[in-house]
Amino acid sequence: MATITKQDLVQRISDRMGEKKVTTKSVIQEFIDEIIEELEKGNRLEFREFGVFELKERAARKARNPQTGDTVYVPSKVVVHFKPGRKMKALVHGLGAPAGVQSGGAEDSSVE
Repeated sequence: MATITKQDLVQRISDRMGEKKVTTKSVIQEFIDEIIEELEKGNRLEFREFGVFELKERAARKARNPQTGDTVYVPSKVVVHFKPGRKMKALVHGLGAPAGVQSGGAEDSSVE
């Protein structure tokens, strides 16, 4: 599995669109900044067939320090949650799980 950077996407999109990389990078960065700004306001962002970004509160819990075995308290926190849309789910599930990626179980992912 390869890692694709923003710069890789800028290059691909600018080549396809026939735009300068500077212009493409600016548009992509504005898009990312808008997503962050709306999440900061507590808004939910829905992109049909792609997915939904929203904030969810993770409950406080007790955890265990793996090195010492001591119980520690983890306070509640708000995390960005992404739920893939139907089209993305279908395309990704149609590919099968790449090596090192677990399939089944969790259909949603949280980004911390």
